[in-house]
Amino acid sequence: MTLTLGFSPCPNDTFIFDALIHHKIDTEGLDFDVCYEDVETLNHKAFNGELDITKLSYHAYAHAVEKYMLLNAGSALGFGVGPMLICKRPELIEQLSAIPHQPSADDISFLENLVVGIPGKYTTANFLLGLAFPSLINKQEIVFSEIEQALLDERIDLGLIIHENRFTYQNKGLHKIMDLGDYWERTTGAPIPLGGIVARRQLSAEIVNRIDRVIRRSVEYAFANPKSGLDFIRSHAQEMSEEVMYKHIDLYVNRFSVSLGDEGKTAIRTLFRKAWELKLIPQTSKDLFLS
Repeated sequence: MTLTLGFSPCPNDTFIFDALIHHKIDTEGLDFDVCYEDVETLNHKAFNGELDITKLSYHAYAHAVEKYMLLNAGSALGFGVGPMLICKRPELIEQLSAIPHQPSADDISFLENLVVGIPGKYTTANFLLGLAFPSLINKQEIVFSEIEQALLDERIDLGLIIHENRFTYQNKGLHKIMDLGDYWERTTGAPIPLGGIVARRQLSAEIVNRIDRVIRRSVEYAFANPKSGLDFIRSHAQEMSEEVMYKHIDLYVNRFSVSLGDEGKTAIRTLFRKAWELKLIPQTSKDLFLS
């Protein structure tokens, strides 16, 4: 049986899925037709129900939950793994940090005029930005790998970075304003749910369970043989150094990638609840989550 599978070319995803797609493990009779895309493209593919199995942002999952069910294996959650808000002009750090919790009309006007480069409307990163800075509404969607350059070219004032860019921005003379993962952890005490793996609800329960087992087996194989997929990971890593590749993997692939467990599921429900309270997701997603 061949299933369509979407995930990003980032090292954490290629690390997780290498053993599965290259049959280094028992795939229980499953084959996979792989689609490599950035996370926001995968989010939109999920909205359209295009893939049997896909990685997507947890924020996006709230809008796709009627079509897909969440798997226990393959997720990216954790502590200290959140997106970062950065800038080129250091004076912006002081200006933003001086704005009180209840901003004045002038503060709000200042924030609304700043142009923020985001990696996609439905990314969890953008959801967290809305929690921390609700007045930053002048947003420009940019492919995540191009946000640093947009800042350097001064096409945007602020950049919301994800993935390996958190390891490279300082080398380019850019500055951190806030780690939004830290913000989430301080306000909730929960790990930040970034992205998960979902399967189409039309698939039978037997097939979904088989997919979940196979993904978990692939993650466990990767942990036991961390260099096994090096050539595959490097081939998709956009000239990233091996050191940065494995920093990226160490950050985003962890015990929650093997299984969400109760802690991971609680964190996801917390994200859904906050998004629902802010009217960012439909009621049906709150009702269907993990059903």
